Amino acid sequence: MTQEFKFFAADYPDTPGVYLMKNGRGRIIYVGKAKRLRRRLSSYFQRSSGHTPKTQALVAQVASVDILLTATEKEALLLENGLIKKHRPRYNVVLKDDKQYVLFKLDKRSEFPRLTVTRKVARDGAVYFGPFTSAAAARTTWKLLGKVFPLRKCSDHVFRNRVRPCLYHDIHQCFAPCVKEVDKALYADQVHRVEMLLSGKSGELVDQLARRMAEASAALEFERAAGYRDQIRAVRQTVEGQVAVIHDHRDRDVVGLAETPAGLGLGLLFVRQGRLLDQQSFFWPGLTLDEGPEAVPSFLAQFYGPGRFIPPVIVAPYGEDDEPLQQVLAERREGRVRIAPPHTSQEKQLLEIARSVARQAGDRKESIASRLRRMLRLVEEPLRIECVDASHLGGRDMRVGQVVFDEGRRDKEASRLYAFPELEGTGDDYAALAAWARRRVESGPPWPDLVLLDGGKGQLAAVEQALAQCEEDVCWELASIAKGETRRAGELGDVIFRPGRKNPMNLKPGSAELLFLQRMRDEAHRFVIGRQRRARKQAVLNSEVTSLPGVGPKTARVLWDRFESLDAMVAAGVGDIESLPGIGKKRGAKIHAALRALKPSRG
Repeated sequence: MTQEFKFFAADYPDTPGVYLMKNGRGRIIYVGKAKRLRRRLSSYFQRSSGHTPKTQALVAQVASVDILLTATEKEALLLENGLIKKHRPRYNVVLKDDKQYVLFKLDKRSEFPRLTVTRKVARDGAVYFGPFTSAAAARTTWKLLGKVFPLRKCSDHVFRNRVRPCLYHDIHQCFAPCVKEVDKALYADQVHRVEMLLSGKSGELVDQLARRMAEASAALEFERAAGYRDQIRAVRQTVEGQVAVIHDHRDRDVVGLAETPAGLGLGLLFVRQGRLLDQQSFFWPGLTLDEGPEAVPSFLAQFYGPGRFIPPVIVAPYGEDDEPLQQVLAERREGRVRIAPPHTSQEKQLLEIARSVARQAGDRKESIASRLRRMLRLVEEPLRIECVDASHLGGRDMRVGQVVFDEGRRDKEASRLYAFPELEGTGDDYAALAAWARRRVESGPPWPDLVLLDGGKGQLAAVEQALAQCEEDVCWELASIAKGETRRAGELGDVIFRPGRKNPMNLKPGSAELLFLQRMRDEAHRFVIGRQRRARKQAVLNSEVTSLPGVGPKTARVLWDRFESLDAMVAAGVGDIESLPGIGKKRGAKIHAALRALKPSRG
């Protein structure tokens, strides 16, 4: 217990809710839920408690505790899950690899269903199969199935509007139900075969196809027999490598934990229709098996989010009594979900396999975040990195672009472009970056673990001073990347500066860390320049349209909403212009004549 924080049990209610532990700098370092907040928080600050090493380190840094009350423990679980994903607290079990895995989707509601590859489960009545951790392997299987089971490939929109068969029909991979009369019973039989294969009933399907192949051969229908033969080969090739591990033909996931010298590993097995389909591993450095009872429920709540395929049974070493978690997963699945330890000998064997996968989780190559932490001498691994670049065009259109990398991958949806009209005509990069820092603090979390600036020590100092003047206490790690001695773009010897250091960091030219930072800098530069040029081009086009007689900003907006380009406006007929809302016949003819006059000047 720290001297900065004094815990008094009477200050907290004994009701369900979420608690947020913060350090001395106001940063959230742990988020937890409790059925009874007072009792749960008291357990942290009792000197006699046998805390794990992680909890001891956590309590030593707590400076304040905020609480959020909820009506039920289930609501607390949902709130806790959202806050963990948003703030990524240091002492929580945070799911880093939360990407959606690949699934097969068979939309049986359609008159002529098609098999597609997707990453999200929607409540649309379709049947889903998977998941597959390898998207390449899933697409290879999809192509193989498409060759021998001639279901349609086109989307519903294309299907409704097609007027002639596509290439898939020409190469005998589609019946072309879009334009041809197709026997619905024959098509439904093909759909049933695909469903049997993906449902794990491959043996039964092969037997059926073998009987039909023999019947076709006996009837001297050799071409039809060859088709059955090809389907049998495709089925066997598809299930090759899938091991039958349990014989009740049920879907289940199996979670196993293992402690390694470096931390806690978690192995996850995907068992579909009794066959081991795929596996995945996760790893949290510094944790031990003592954190297992907390780690597993937290992992399950984050991993099985909305849109994820959730099996009816999850075999896990912990979680049998976690009724709120089972309720949440059941709502997401729209069906009962049971989380329980292994009951049969087969499930116990699967749990051992999952533990073996977990033991290997810590053997993976060092992540780029851990390498950056070591080379840049950061306090924590920079999981979320924001790279910032300021740009202007001859002092005009000052913009600051921000791109985000999360766990080494670009998060395009998190990119932002900041405009600063007050700096118009100055061309002051330092002022623009300082203004960006203040705006970024105002926008709130999620906070970056590292901010990388395109520039040298001057840009670094400008942002550092701006952050120091902010009312909210923020503690971002900062770094800047500048071109090397030759000042050439793409130079391997770019240099990295950090606050408080006169000389650049010792990153070797061509090292993985420096190449990654250079890639981030280049992405930020392309983003801000591209957006800047797009805005300038749109402004030029808008000015060209509003300069026409009878066209103001409102009319220009109507024209842009109807036509996708200025060339399309010039090529439009007078009737197209007159029919637009608020224009009319007389004014439309005038605008049309003005647009036609632009044609020679546009070549």
